[in-house]
Parts: sequence; structure tokens; C-alpha cells
Amino acid sequence: YVVTNNHVVEDASSVLVMLDDGRSYEALAVYTDVLTDLAVLKIGAEGLPAAEIGDSSALRIGDAVVAIGNSLGMGISATSGIASAVDVSLASSPGQTLLELVQTDAAINPGNSGGPLVNARGEVIGINSIKIAQIGVEGMGYSITINQALPVIQDLIENGRVIRPWLGVGMATVNSFMTSRYELPVESGVLVTEVVPGSPADDVGLVPGDIIVVFASRNITGVQDFTRAISLLSVGDQAVIVFWRGEKKETRIATLEATPPA
Repeated sequence: YVVTNNHVVEDASSVLVMLDDGRSYEALAVYTDVLTDLAVLKIGAEGLPAAEIGDSSALRIGDAVVAIGNSLGMGISATSGIASAVDVSLASSPGQTLLELVQTDAAINPGNSGGPLVNARGEVIGINSIKIAQIGVEGMGYSITINQALPVIQDLIENGRVIRPWLGVGMATVNSFMTSRYELPVESGVLVTEVVPGSPADDVGLVPGDIIVVFASRNITGVQDFTRAISLLSVGDQAVIVFWRGEKKETRIATLEATPPA
């Protein structure tokens, strides 16, 4: 099994894995998780070396790190730097926020995605994912922590997908513009934009237009808060939902189900 990023393999009709010794294998299976931008490839090779796994929770700002990858398709290379920040949340695409990232000033370029971020002992403590590429911005690359990635990798190997607690709603972060434009009763929270039929949200009567402000005893100011709150729960848990419907504040209790297969 080979770990990489979802964005490296998404939409591919086939995936070819090339090893450092020149051998190549077509992936027999590709398992992906869009939410964490992780993917696992299965190839028909035996006896491959495996990197040592570290503990990303022990990483401190200023610790030395090395990013390894096939930068610009020019072969395996390594760049060094430090952990610039830990426990970073970053919007990687519209509607998607990656949580618990490590920020590093080690150069991360196209081709580094899916490669390991290692500590001074050579232990993998992250998986290189994205960088901020803007004029005037330098040294802001981000890696998914290995502690966050391992359960996802295990689920992908065992189940072919990640099984998460699921409410069954589409949502958008409430902001001042939305509050003013639609005369909403609150200035923060998440606006329910869609309710999946037969989902836990549908079962308790949530409808598009409701604004969730508390979920599972956590104040919700936006989609990122909701994502973090639901990630702390398990399938079968009950969650108290406080929301506004028009000018009326209501409370419901939903029993979370497993995310349905794509």
C-alpha cells in the first residue's frame, strides 16, 4: 500500500506507481478520501521498504523537518526547514477545510504532494499536501499530520472508504453579508442549504434555511466549527442541535449515522 494525496489521483482513469529502483506498477486499487485529501494505492509488489512513523503531536514550533518528494517531476529530492506552526486549519478549496495541519518553510512544490514530511530522526510526521502560492508569499507549505492521517489510511485499507458520523446536510457559513442580505436573525452559524432525504437531519425535521448555532454542546460560528465538532463524535452518538428557523430558536436531538458510500 502506498499513501498519497487525493488530489494527486482524483479523476484518473488509471494510476501508475514508479518505484525508486525503476520498477513500475499499475495500481490494482485506489481508495480516496476527499475530506482529508488522502489516498491509498494498492500495487502488486512484495517486500517494499516502509518509512518509520513518528508522533506528530510531539512536534513543536521550530523543530527541524525535511520534505521529500518528486519535485517538478525531476526525481526524488529533499528540502529542509522548520515547523513554522502546528494545528493549522486552512481552506484548501471551496467548501473544504483541512484541519490540524503543520505549516513549514521547507520548500513544497508541485510533485511534493503526497510525499512525507519527516522529523530530524527520519520519522514521518506529516504528508505534504498544499502550499500558498501568491506573489509576496514564501515558505508557507502545509502537511497533514500523521496522527490525523493514520486512522484515515487504516479505514481506506480495511473498508475502501472512511466511515464517519454523518448528519446529512449541506451548509454554508453565515457572514455579515448574508445576515444583511437575507435579514437573518444571527450574524454567525451555519446555514443549512440542503437536507439529504432519509438522513439524520431529515429525521429530526431540519430544513434548508435553518441556521445551526450549537451542535453537540459546541458553539458553531461556521462550517469549520461544525466539521471539527462532528469529527469528535462517533457513529450512533446523539447530538443536540440548536438552530434558528426564522425568528424562532429550536432544539432537536439527532442520532448520527455512518457516511453513506459514494
